[in-house]
Amino acid sequence: MENSPILSIQEIKYKYGNMSSFALWKKIDETKKPKYGVGDIEHFENLEEKDINRNIILVGLNISGKGFIDNPFENFHNSKSTSQDYKIRFAIQDTIFSGAYMTDIIKDHEEVMSGKVMKYLNKNPNIKKENIESFEVELKDIGAINPIVIAFGNDSFKILSELKNKYRIFKVPHYSSCISKEKLKEAFNNISKII
Repeated sequence: MENSPILSIQEIKYKYGNMSSFALWKKIDETKKPKYGVGDIEHFENLEEKDINRNIILVGLNISGKGFIDNPFENFHNSKSTSQDYKIRFAIQDTIFSGAYMTDIIKDHEEVMSGKVMKYLNKNPNIKKENIESFEVELKDIGAINPIVIAFGNDSFKILSELKNKYRIFKVPHYSSCISKEKLKEAFNNISKII
């Protein structure tokens, strides 16, 4: 594969903004409800290189919220009442994971039920293979060098494990599962002790 130039933040926004984001949110306001401000993406307008970390990659399975991404970098920043994205903010804010690149391993397949996604991939192994290849191109495009890849949940981890000989891959519980924000933070803290 040819070496392509590393994409600038604006180029990442243009090419991957409808499916990716960075682990940056409006700061938690202890006087408000936990989900307050999690959907505020205004800060991405003035995003600078110093704000992001291209070598820590947080990976979900797929876009699950049908049609909620109207703006670039809105993935993982859903403020709807049913969304659990606020747990990621709580777990990551003011840690080494702040500013990490966030994406999904399976692109262009909206489905809330991960079991249905995995069943689809089992019936269509070529789709899984294509998405793994696209993920590696995405890593090259963003300029990831020896990235630390952290999977949200078992399903994304299972797919990413096919790349275990190329990258350091870790797993945290999926934020939409029945896990508290404190337990998710603990899982990230445990990884930070290893890396």
